[in-house]
Amino acid sequence: MRPPKELRVSKDRKLLTVTFPDESPMELSAEVLRVFSPSAEVQGHSPDERVTVGGKKDVAISRIEPVGNYAVRIVFDDGHETGLYSWSYLATLGRERAARWKDYLRELEEKGLSRER
Repeated sequence: MRPPKELRVSKDRKLLTVTFPDESPMELSAEVLRVFSPSAEVQGHSPDERVTVGGKKDVAISRIEPVGNYAVRIVFDDGHETGLYSWSYLATLGRERAARWKDYLRELEEKGLSRER
């Protein structure tokens, strides 16, 4: 997958806009990026090990670091910095964010967790 032509973090650090060539811009909140981090800490090493992360409603993006020509590391203000967001993963998150968000909210409720800290 080709790299995005633009990655823009909002002034309040709560939104990342990703624009791939020949596609409309996709907006991903810092909360979505954090709770769906591709890191082993969140995803585990198998689907059974995936962790539902709560309490990230107010998380913000501290910085974005390039990783080669295929990904970025997103560092969050809660200290999380181990996820490498490949271009294809960012595109997938952008396309599937509504369905994933709905499932995430259901999981939070089922597990007695909250988006609040």
